[in-house]
Amino acid sequence: MDKKIHLLVLAILTIAFLSGCIPPAIEREGSTPTPTPIVIVVVATPTPLPTEVVAASDAEEQMVINVYERVSPSVVHITSRVLYYSFFFGVTPKEGTGSGFIYDKEGHIITNYHVIEEAEEVQVTLADGTVVPAKVVGTDPYNDLAVLKVDVPPEKLQPVELGSSATLRVGQRAIAIGNPFGLDRTLTVGVISALGRIIEREGERPLGEMIQTDAAINPGNSGGPLLDSHGRVIGVNTAIKSPTGASVGIGFAIPVDTVKRVVPQLIAKGHYDHPWIGFQAYSITPSLAKSLNLPVEKGLLVARIYRGSPADRAGLRGARREVRVGNYIVLAGGDIITAINGTEVGNMQELTVYLETKTQVGEMVELSIIRDGQPMSIKVKLGARPE
Repeated sequence: MDKKIHLLVLAILTIAFLSGCIPPAIEREGSTPTPTPIVIVVVATPTPLPTEVVAASDAEEQMVINVYERVSPSVVHITSRVLYYSFFFGVTPKEGTGSGFIYDKEGHIITNYHVIEEAEEVQVTLADGTVVPAKVVGTDPYNDLAVLKVDVPPEKLQPVELGSSATLRVGQRAIAIGNPFGLDRTLTVGVISALGRIIEREGERPLGEMIQTDAAINPGNSGGPLLDSHGRVIGVNTAIKSPTGASVGIGFAIPVDTVKRVVPQLIAKGHYDHPWIGFQAYSITPSLAKSLNLPVEKGLLVARIYRGSPADRAGLRGARREVRVGNYIVLAGGDIITAINGTEVGNMQELTVYLETKTQVGEMVELSIIRDGQPMSIKVKLGARPE
């Protein structure tokens, strides 16, 4: 028995030695043996996520998938052809592409005005691949909206559901579907980054109350829908802010409440009547207020009244004298507008955005004014802005 135990111990030591667990003893004169380090390998097994966490992730994925499957058939690809006249080459056609979405069973399609601007021909490609010519029914360059019409059987048309932009909150889910760079029905997902943005446009009036989103929007997305988690349209993807021309996470959409206000008129009349008061004014600044000895440092100093305008009929007063302020001649002495319907206005941009988003032609609005140093109010019936 002792011999068997001896042989077993010897075998274990031999295996340990060969596997490196016991370093060989190498002795040299004047040196101390250095043991070989023992390497310990730890295998980490990931802990499975809790079932409720996985379920929540799966639910969000299914929500996005469901929105795409329901709404993508409503998104169309728009191709516009513009004919350019060149001195050397004659007529040169140029094509542009964009997105749009089906509004109703009658074949009306909503898109951006700049997608079809100056187009000689417009074609629409439906989700099933059907390519049909489209007629421009109405346009509103100011709000950058246009309505097209295609002649196809109603069963080929799947209209979108319009939501509301009045109750949106920053942080809500935002889903965009469109045709960036011609890639049909591409989906991108993000959140609402900000509300009420005012977008300046060169040579154009500003776009007001815009929705800002970080859902990727690129050239070709213009005119496509921005959706909420229920698949309802909350905006029309319109513009991006980018130094490269591609998405950097700052995109803008026209709020759907503007669409609901404008599109019925575009279908009925071909144009939208923009509310108008009919005057020119200076935006009051602290320096201007000091130079003219004005009673307020914020508001609108009315300079000129258009003859026959709503402002003229309501008795709003323009300037009565000219005053030099630095290198400029300022028309002074007119009424000072401080608010409309109780909402303060500090410049013409704020007044324009309020009129566009909160009022319609024919409505009566109340202007809070200061005349000859005395506060008062004046009621104005809004007219249609002349083209």
